[in-house]
Amino acid sequence: MSASSSTAPSPAGRIVLAELDEELRSAVAATRERVAALHAELPRWGLVVWTAGNVSERVVVDRGNGPEKTDLFVIKPSGVTYDQLSPETMVVCSLDGTKIDDGTPASLAPSSDTAAHAYVYRHMEHVGGVVHTHSTYATAWAARREPIPCVLTMMADEFGGEIPVGPFALIGDDSIGRGIVETLSGSRSPAVLMANHGPFTIGADGRAAVKAAAMCEEVARTVHIARDGGTPIPIDQAAIDSLNDRYQNVYGQH
Repeated sequence: MSASSSTAPSPAGRIVLAELDEELRSAVAATRERVAALHAELPRWGLVVWTAGNVSERVVVDRGNGPEKTDLFVIKPSGVTYDQLSPETMVVCSLDGTKIDDGTPASLAPSSDTAAHAYVYRHMEHVGGVVHTHSTYATAWAARREPIPCVLTMMADEFGGEIPVGPFALIGDDSIGRGIVETLSGSRSPAVLMANHGPFTIGADGRAAVKAAAMCEEVARTVHIARDGGTPIPIDQAAIDSLNDRYQNVYGQH
């Protein structure tokens, strides 16, 4: 159910958080809490410096018939340091990338990557979380426009093959989002190295996308070190398929 279908927009057509129904407001508040907490994981794992990087998560509401994605998502505000982030500073946007009237100051703008996140949500229905970092080793592969080959069982587990490279695109519109969707459509990888830019990761929710970002940097670093010592040996496709199926469907607690 979309935010717009469950409420009457303001006279100017702008969505006002305070005017949404109670279930949707509660879902937005819970998403803000999660997204704020997930941002703390980026510096914790050494994936960002200063104000770089961002996490977003699509708002999901449960009205008693199971979870339903809405036409809203929560994302980091632009240029704000990680120690200043809180649930109250998380920005709420519609799927066209426009900030709604979410109770934050008008001067608090959403991330410069908001259009890219919004494009992914509009075109990849299964995605509930998007993350962008400039983590050192993954970004080094992006600078070379070189995919990370699947030479580790960890890569087979998480990425189901190589981590691909997406096209070069400028920041500011949905060009990056288009590159992400074009590159990852039909791929098992939840990560793409956008050329000369850095990694973007997707997941069923924000936590899954953050995990993929941490794993992406780990394998980028390990394969880089492996290449310094010689030529890494690719894993056979049949083994990759088997490893990925086990990890995605059997491993862990269910």
